Amino acid sequence: MDEARLHDFMGKLVGDMGAAATLANVILGDELGLYRAMADSQPITPEALAEKTGCHPRLVREWLNAQAASGYMAHVKGSFVLPEEQAMALALEDSPAYMAGGAAVIAALFHDKDKLVAAMRGDGGLAWGDHHPCMFSGTERFFRPGYRTFLVAEWLPALEGVVAKLQAGAKVADVGCGHGASTLVMAQAFPASTFVGYDYHGPSITTANDRAREAGLAERVSFQQASAKDYPGHDHDLVCFFDCLHDMGDPVGAAKHAYRALKADGTVMLVEPFAEDSLDGNLTPVGRLFYAASTFICTPNSLSQEVGLGLGAQAGEARLRAVFEEAGFGRFRRATQTPFNLILEARK
Repeated sequence: MDEARLHDFMGKLVGDMGAAATLANVILGDELGLYRAMADSQPITPEALAEKTGCHPRLVREWLNAQAASGYMAHVKGSFVLPEEQAMALALEDSPAYMAGGAAVIAALFHDKDKLVAAMRGDGGLAWGDHHPCMFSGTERFFRPGYRTFLVAEWLPALEGVVAKLQAGAKVADVGCGHGASTLVMAQAFPASTFVGYDYHGPSITTANDRAREAGLAERVSFQQASAKDYPGHDHDLVCFFDCLHDMGDPVGAAKHAYRALKADGTVMLVEPFAEDSLDGNLTPVGRLFYAASTFICTPNSLSQEVGLGLGAQAGEARLRAVFEEAGFGRFRRATQTPFNLILEARK
């Protein structure tokens, strides 16, 4: 045994345990409004922050100490500061860098641990709807900043001729829409077009319709409960899959249905987690996050459904291309990308 290597690994493990504990504190700070109360990046004492947020001052002090030890905020002479850069990620929900809301997804993994143990020892299946409720809200809050930042400004313009169709008035299906964050972003940007979001998870559809009404978009936007292989219509200009195709039991079947749902000159926009085509290419911080999440969420959800292909969150462009080629699509390309996303275009 190499004692130096053991020592290095123990240091890494301690760091990971500290990160996990810190993430629980991030969820705490997000829910209690502690980060939002510090979003002006001005020094504040624990007592002042406790008064401002209605929290216990001794526990606020301990929370702040943990934040400082984690490098999430600065400590100066008894006061604490949330720097502007950290506020972008932790306090400002409209920021493109906002990440705190997605921490609830990680909480769901711990809530659902016993379900994953049963899946591991059983048929591998754990359906999306069987996760803890914080999974659904956390997923929306994790993906929504990226959709708000990139979808209209960069992703749609990277597709051939799609923006012009949306401006003129297009029919759009958002498959696997969840709470409808992506659907509503597009609808707000393109008032001449109509949008229908589809998801097989009934509670998500209820939430999505509530969001459409709250946004004043219910006349042009609706959400319906349907699977990726049975939603109606054969005249769509655009069919979208946002971070969901790899979760499906039968992605080839979903792609075949999208082929039938499109007009002859229609387009599929496929947004997937960023991944290279090999494990070695994904041994990165982003790959680490997505593989770990996929173990609990994406892969067991696929295994819970018919076919159970189990693509996983790190499927990569080559495997996704094979899915669409098998479904009959003649053209498939990478339109653009971000550090977290692949944006792929498929056409007949």
